[in-house]
Amino acid sequence: MTINLTEFDALTFDVYGTLIDWEPTIIAMFHSTADQYGVHLSDEEFLMEFDQARAALQRQRPALLYPDVLRSAYRQFCSKYKIQANDNECEVYANSVMLWPAFDDTLKSLAHLKKHFRIGLLSNIDNQSITYSERKLGIKADVIITAENVNAYKPDHAHFAASFKAFADLGIEKHRILHVGQSLRADVIPANQLGMSSVWINRPGRSLGSRPEDAIGAKPDLTFNSMHEFALYHQAHLAIA
Repeated sequence: MTINLTEFDALTFDVYGTLIDWEPTIIAMFHSTADQYGVHLSDEEFLMEFDQARAALQRQRPALLYPDVLRSAYRQFCSKYKIQANDNECEVYANSVMLWPAFDDTLKSLAHLKKHFRIGLLSNIDNQSITYSERKLGIKADVIITAENVNAYKPDHAHFAASFKAFADLGIEKHRILHVGQSLRADVIPANQLGMSSVWINRPGRSLGSRPEDAIGAKPDLTFNSMHEFALYHQAHLAIA
């Protein structure tokens, strides 16, 4: 599939995994704890453990704030592997969002795109945590929808529905919004279900949410390996418009 980017007035972005590189920090934190107890898991094995615990918590308690999700996932991991959960380590992990950096290509790419589009952030996060991350993006978003705002976690459609209303208030209709995300499960599939155009940022080495079992039915209109590639594609469209 292909689309003309000049037909859109707004871009909505998934944040964590697309713009913010969260995986290395939490992997390092878990290894630091697990290694002390002789628990040796690969990065992929740990991420699978984390994702299963996180997804279950988000389904069962959709109003649970994300730091509480992190805290509970940490305690579940420790319990499963008979690691004594240190309260201080739990709190550091629960509040680790403020430590997560932007990807190297995020700032420059967003700076370019912000000149041409309204920008929305749709994130499975709480309101306080998103403020830490927005500061690292180098732009001010026009619309921010969090899990705390809508009492739900993607792939639930609540984030998207709230963004449609927010952008309608800015004079932008749904068909003029393009959604961009790293997760096929949480971003591309719900966008497909809602009739939105979508872009998959398939970052090398960042497969969480985009494994084969997550990809069933996912049909992104465009696929790039980075935000840099996406921004270059838009620049090329401008040159021929």
